[in-house]
Amino acid sequence: MPYLSPALNVMTTAARKAGRALIRDFGELENLQVSLKGPADFVTSADKRTERVLIEELSRARPGYNFLVEESGVIEGPDKTHRFIIDPLDGTTNFLHSVPHFAISIALEREGQLTSALVYNPVTDEMYTAEKGHGAFLNDKRLRVAARQALAESIVATGIPFLGREGHEQFLHEVAAVMNATAGVRRFGAASLDLAYVAAGRFDGFWERGLKAWDVAAGILLVREAGGFVSDLDGGGRALDSGHILVANDILHPQLLKLLKASRRTGG
Repeated sequence: MPYLSPALNVMTTAARKAGRALIRDFGELENLQVSLKGPADFVTSADKRTERVLIEELSRARPGYNFLVEESGVIEGPDKTHRFIIDPLDGTTNFLHSVPHFAISIALEREGQLTSALVYNPVTDEMYTAEKGHGAFLNDKRLRVAARQALAESIVATGIPFLGREGHEQFLHEVAAVMNATAGVRRFGAASLDLAYVAAGRFDGFWERGLKAWDVAAGILLVREAGGFVSDLDGGGRALDSGHILVANDILHPQLLKLLKASRRTGG
């Protein structure tokens, strides 16, 4: 059974409540596809409603905690030692297009250290949770990263720079290098779930640039507690702050890091 600290229990309760509302909103999207403007406005409203529910529920249970949230930014409280890092709807574009691959992501920091995390896909009812020192779980199942040691046998996930984001040329060099060395590259459109899938052994690795703390905070702890290795794309420990992340098991991680660094040199 997963270890649920009091804080993680509060987080899962909040995520399930917000998830029920998201499922209702997701079901309404089919009625809005006739309007180009309607669905986008609707998704923005759904995102903000989910965020409001999460903040209200977590604040009620843990008054005074700080928040870092995608829509609202920084919300300061008197307790400076604790901070919730929240993405209320990771995979917004998937949601907009009625693709059932999106998640609520919540992490808790205590004195600058990630201590509790969850990534929840309400459509599949898959709840990924982790508590520092107590492992990572998918619902009631203990998670371990995949044990593959050869890149040629591995599937690696990534995120593709979208319209308006820099780094397209660099990404093309990186993805070409990884495609030539692995069994395949996947792009599912929700970084929190990509990280959760690495923790669950579904993907062997994941890299992406230009992410925010709310995209990766929960996933970082999930991967670590599942026995994986997390770094930034220089091999350092600033994945949460830099927004550039690489995760895999301890055998594949240095291979992927070397590959990505080499692609940057050859790509100029």
